[in-house]
Amino acid sequence: MVSEITAPTELKKVDPVFGQLSFNDHEQIVFCQDKDTGLKAIIGIHNTVLGPALGGTRMWNYANEWEALNDVLRLSRGMTYKSAITGLNLGGGKAVIIGDAKTQKTPELMRRFGEFVDSLGGKYITAEDVGMETADMDTVRGVTPYVTGISEEKGGAGNPSPITAYGVFMGMKAAVKYQFGDDTLEGKKVLVQGVGHVGETLVDHLYNEGAQLYISDINEAKLEELSKKYKATVVDGNEVFNQALDVYAPCALGATINDATIHEINAKVIAGAANNQLADEKVHGAILKERGIAYAPDFLINAGGIINVYAELEGYGKKEIIKKTENIFNTTLDIFNHADTHNCTTHEAALSIAQNRIDNRKLALKK
Repeated sequence: MVSEITAPTELKKVDPVFGQLSFNDHEQIVFCQDKDTGLKAIIGIHNTVLGPALGGTRMWNYANEWEALNDVLRLSRGMTYKSAITGLNLGGGKAVIIGDAKTQKTPELMRRFGEFVDSLGGKYITAEDVGMETADMDTVRGVTPYVTGISEEKGGAGNPSPITAYGVFMGMKAAVKYQFGDDTLEGKKVLVQGVGHVGETLVDHLYNEGAQLYISDINEAKLEELSKKYKATVVDGNEVFNQALDVYAPCALGATINDATIHEINAKVIAGAANNQLADEKVHGAILKERGIAYAPDFLINAGGIINVYAELEGYGKKEIIKKTENIFNTTLDIFNHADTHNCTTHEAALSIAQNRIDNRKLALKK
């Protein structure tokens, strides 16, 4: 499996730093280190024009610090456009903690990380991401108010994964409607690559709608469990792109659509939860368009999670969360129509609409 940290746009250890694509006009990068807890973290704040930079914290055992930096830059940039395209008054930010979440994450480390978040005075608000649980956000909440995704018992909106999955499901239905003329997934061959918290819930939605399911993951025990529960066919990771599919749903790490896979993909629709699915946004987005594959931009259809945690800041309940998440269906259709009208890729269409909202806000602030 190829992750977004191996994408062609990764940082190079040369000058200029600010001019590199991954840096992409970030407002602030914060390096955090604490010897006592072993904390090594990076906070990326990409843009705060629409509001404070909100984005989850990912704990991952990166091969080196350059990979970690590249990851946080790509992810925080994606959060800017995710909030903008979804209509939220939030900017884009993200944090990564370097280390193995299973063996190196401790309450002390999380509290120390929370203190670094608190030092930014609300410019960055953290949340749950890969390697994190709701309980970790509760721990961070003990030292800073600038955290979302805390447990419902503590007044939060809880685990955002189910809402993320529901948003992906809505976006997938819109892409299927665009490609096939009907939004039903009954009988459609759908492969979900990555069956973690979000992927498993997406599989559940697809099963309930009668999709013909295929699943792939590095966790063999999980695959066996879900294959029995949902009557899903298990696909080896090396065979994912050889499958004749209606829908390919990447739900693990990003950049699975890359130079090595782009011409092997045998699906009519791509709609999944993974961030940064296109290793090269322009090149691979254009190839998908040329091949007639309907690509639902990841930063749009996986926005259910941020909608869920945004509820904690705005004070709205589950009913409004579901309503906003279901609207991903309409926004996805708008993106496909915009792309057709302007003869551009769906990724470019989504970026354009999101950037226009940011630019309009900038103009309003100057008046």
